[in-house]
Amino acid sequence: MTKLPRSKLITKIIVFALVVYAGISLVTLRGHIEASSNEQHEVRLAVAEQEVINAQLEHDILHHNDSDVKANLARANLGLVLPGEIILFDAGSSLDSE
Repeated sequence: MTKLPRSKLITKIIVFALVVYAGISLVTLRGHIEASSNEQHEVRLAVAEQEVINAQLEHDILHHNDSDVKANLARANLGLVLPGEIILFDAGSSLDSE
């Protein structure tokens, strides 16, 4: 059995250390990629929700003179009702959400 020259042994140790470092880096990067993917999914959902809100606002702006739009805005924003309308409150809904 022959002894390895000192330079070959050092080279093998350095190569082994680099392989271990690369493996650890890949595992760490995989975690970052998964986190970024989850964040991207959440942002896409938020964008979709905002697009729906924007479409409704655009509709309200384009049809601001329609009496139905005015009535809906008065109900939603000001809490107004038409004469003869009855407002019903569901007192049990807050218990169900808990």
